[in-house]
Amino acid sequence: MVKRYGEEFKRETVQLYRTAGKSYKELGRELGVSGYSIRKWVLEADRLAANPQAIAESEELKRLRRENRVLREEREILRKAAAFFATDAQSTR
Repeated sequence: MVKRYGEEFKRETVQLYRTAGKSYKELGRELGVSGYSIRKWVLEADRLAANPQAIAESEELKRLRRENRVLREEREILRKAAAFFATDAQSTR
C-alpha cells in the first residue's frame, strides 16, 4: 500500500529537514516516512525554488491528471452502461 502525504506535510518536512540538521534517514525514522521520500521532496522543493514557473506548471499537471482520472472513470461507467443496455435490449426482443 502506498502512503500519500499532503502538500502541507511535505512542505513542513522539507522545512524541518533544512533546520534540524538531521539526515534524511534520521528524520524519516522520527516522522514515519522513508528517507528516500524526504530526499525527493527536498529535491523537488529546490527545483521549484529555482524555477518559479515550474510551480504553476506542476499545479496544472496535477489538475490535468485529476481531470484525466475523472474522465477515464466516467468513460468506464458509460461503457458499462452501454453494454448493459445493449444486453437488456437484446433480451427483450
